[in-house]
Amino acid sequence: MRFTKMQGAGNDYIYVNCFEETVKDPAATAIKVSDRHFGIGADGLVLICPSQKADFFMDIYNADGSCAQMCGNATRCVAKYVYDNHMTDKREIALETRSGIKYIKVTVENGKVVAARVNMGAPVLAGREIPTKFDGDTVVRQKLTVGEKETEVTCVSMGNPHCVVFCDAVKNLPLRDIGPQFENHPMFPERINTEFVKVLSENALEMRVWERGSGETLACGTGACASVVAAVLNGYCPRGEEITVRLLGGTLKIEWTDGGDVFMTGPAAVVCTGEIEI
Repeated sequence: MRFTKMQGAGNDYIYVNCFEETVKDPAATAIKVSDRHFGIGADGLVLICPSQKADFFMDIYNADGSCAQMCGNATRCVAKYVYDNHMTDKREIALETRSGIKYIKVTVENGKVVAARVNMGAPVLAGREIPTKFDGDTVVRQKLTVGEKETEVTCVSMGNPHCVVFCDAVKNLPLRDIGPQFENHPMFPERINTEFVKVLSENALEMRVWERGSGETLACGTGACASVVAAVLNGYCPRGEEITVRLLGGTLKIEWTDGGDVFMTGPAAVVCTGEIEI
């Protein structure tokens, strides 16, 4: 199987062009290629497929083989892949995902995509729709007992579910211990992605993330979007302005517009290409 490894702010996936390749068991393939010792090493697997509704369809699997609905960083990398490999000449690309069609505007330098701005759509705020077991039109500063500690959480869906926790500091948090406790908490029927966020200013956040099915990753695009929405709902950041989100792997720019949609701008880069026996 031919592949391209790509990363967006350090969030790395193995990308396969399914116009040319056939992946018979995507879940097992995702587990194999994601292993950082016995495989290629990645946060998951992305299949670039034909679509009857948009220009392309993104089929994504986490490192544990579970099927994912969305990945913001992956949308930018798919846009780079299809443009750089002359599968399209459009600079505004419609990408079908399991959480709807995302519209991506690419930035091109010397014939290659270096960054992209993605319309991530409107956030889902109602507790049952995220989904969580919290009731109400929003889940803001709700009490959640994790382990033996009570924590305030704000929950948002950006095509996949997120739980945002605001902290005084994030650098020394023991995510390997607390991440799985959030991910598998009974209040989250489909598991949850959890963002631990420090407010640096009204226009800047620092974030670490524990992703369901992948563990801690260097960046999460939908998580950055969810964090900005949560920061606005909590009164930390203004709506309608671009907010800088600093992640372990780089920086993303997020804006929750007055019109309702969330826009994400960030880099996309190729790491390597190759072949692997499947």
